[in-house]
Amino acid sequence: MIEDKVVIITGASSGIGEATAKLLASKGAKVVLGARRKDKLEQIVGAIEKEGGQATCLVLDVTRQSENDAIVKLAKDTFGRVDVIFLNAGLMPNSPLSALKIDDWHQMVDVNIKGVLNGIAAVLPTFTKQKSGHVIATSSVAGLKAYPGGAVYGGTKWFIRDFMEVLRMESAMEGTNIRTATIYPAAINTELLATISDKSSAEAMQGIYDKFGISPERIANVVAFAIDQPEDTTINEFTVGPANQPW
Repeated sequence: MIEDKVVIITGASSGIGEATAKLLASKGAKVVLGARRKDKLEQIVGAIEKEGGQATCLVLDVTRQSENDAIVKLAKDTFGRVDVIFLNAGLMPNSPLSALKIDDWHQMVDVNIKGVLNGIAAVLPTFTKQKSGHVIATSSVAGLKAYPGGAVYGGTKWFIRDFMEVLRMESAMEGTNIRTATIYPAAINTELLATISDKSSAEAMQGIYDKFGISPERIANVVAFAIDQPEDTTINEFTVGPANQPW
């Protein structure tokens, strides 16, 4: 059941996060949106409310633990509880290692890995106490196979794969009933490519996305499907992409 569930979404100001927020709200979920761009968040909340949905938002830098804690508090204060967190914030500034884009490397680790850790640290005490909850995370096909130019990005997404599987196993062992779902998207048309500072990598990726890319609503459908499963069922991995892309 999606209706009346309280869902926190990070990276919610565009792309997969925005599409998921709008879809879940249309199905009766109460969505709590976090991202760095306040104006975009407020536009999305306004659009959801105009359609009769329930939403609120908070400016969120996932690299800051205090801001992750704050969005969990906002969800509880506004809607009374938290049922789902969708850890979707991410960056993909791909480049060859020889380009030594060191700042990009550290930024990916901070957002793609530490951002997930901070979100979990913020919500896990609540999920553990209530003995229920659902953690959904956006990985990538780069978290399943290696790609030249994606050594660091892929590494951060492989981390999510391992982390989410251990979370699932530990929850089962501890009896906390926390469900997990890790999504591995291929070419999805979002703002992700805008984070690539290496010119050759940007051009190569743009060519792939121009040829194969599909809309972020396709991933939103998967998130909704995962949430809509019975509480005793976890579908812990989804590999999703264009039907005509060889990945």
